[in-house]
Amino acid sequence: MWIQNQYGCVKIITITLCSLIAFVWITESPVMGIDTVPIGNPGNFGELSGAGAGGAGPDRICGGVDYEYNIGKYEVTAGQYTEFLNAVAATDTYELYSTDMWNDPWGYACKIQRNGTSGSYTYSVESDWANRPVNYISWGDAARFANWLHNGQPTGPQDLTTTEDGSYFLNGAMNNTELIVITREDDATWVIPSEDEWYKAAFYEPQGGTGIYWDYPIGTDVVPSNDLVDPDPGNNATFYDGDLTIGSPYYRTEVGAHEHSNSPYETFDQGGNVWEWNEAVLFNNYRGRRGGSFDQTSWYLFAPNRQEHAWPTVQHHAIGFRVVEIPGQGTPCPGDLTGDDQVNIDDIFAVLGLWGDCPDPCPPYCTGDLTEDCTVNIDDIFAILGQWGPCE
Repeated sequence: MWIQNQYGCVKIITITLCSLIAFVWITESPVMGIDTVPIGNPGNFGELSGAGAGGAGPDRICGGVDYEYNIGKYEVTAGQYTEFLNAVAATDTYELYSTDMWNDPWGYACKIQRNGTSGSYTYSVESDWANRPVNYISWGDAARFANWLHNGQPTGPQDLTTTEDGSYFLNGAMNNTELIVITREDDATWVIPSEDEWYKAAFYEPQGGTGIYWDYPIGTDVVPSNDLVDPDPGNNATFYDGDLTIGSPYYRTEVGAHEHSNSPYETFDQGGNVWEWNEAVLFNNYRGRRGGSFDQTSWYLFAPNRQEHAWPTVQHHAIGFRVVEIPGQGTPCPGDLTGDDQVNIDDIFAVLGLWGDCPDPCPPYCTGDLTEDCTVNIDDIFAILGQWGPCE
């Protein structure tokens, strides 16, 4: 049929708009919420961390950030990661799932199970583990999760529209040599924390204008205890202190379980539970991790300790992550082709008016090519429908 609008007559060849919208409503995955807390006080000074500050590892001034951002209030949970896998890992091209997540040799699994065969994999998590931090996460896995958030949590194969581009241009990067050189893109919106972003949220005291940093991510210079009690009296974390905070079968506490042991910015578990990746590169070959874990001592919660690092491909029982959101970055509404701060029927007409191959050379991609496949086609209408509504 033919449709007349401000862009002229355009033919929709085989599918009506109503059927397209109905299809998207049926297939679009629900949006997963990430609880974040705002980190203000831009322009704060950093402080020395490393061996020269009484800790370990190379010296560096850490914690100074000259912009506002939001950081995950909690570590990413096994339940949240399961949603991610179900959205993009029916065919797990880049090994976002580890079989150790279900049954590892030490009994530390986060109990995410994969069923089916490649091309139709599905994932589930046992309910008692769903709100505990996910583990067996490589740095590359965390970057792909961040890309998925940046791209609006789409459903589909692991490609440039879901996990391979967005906040980080991965494009299939899998080995240590490839992953160590990956950097945050200028328009990134959801990211792995930089070391400064992570450090500030954990240790900086924003109240009173003092600009001090605490030694532990609980707003204290006193070594915490590893007790799990209800109600939580404060200054507790999940780590090893002669015994584990909790033992088999969980080992990791539910996120936020130490409900009065938060950082001054109201984050939880930046000390203990699982190590958390950051963007730092240490010793030229390793990605940084901070915060200690359920099976390490309080020494690893200590702010000056920045010796801990791992190959970016490592998937380990004591490593997970949290994410940062950079508000106002990038193009908040890439589907808003008409510039009216909302994605609606006019943008579908705009796509139809741009129908066809992008000019050579491509890339750079042309206007309307939202899926970056060098052609404006039906996939871009699906992309429009997936972003339907007001811009954020």
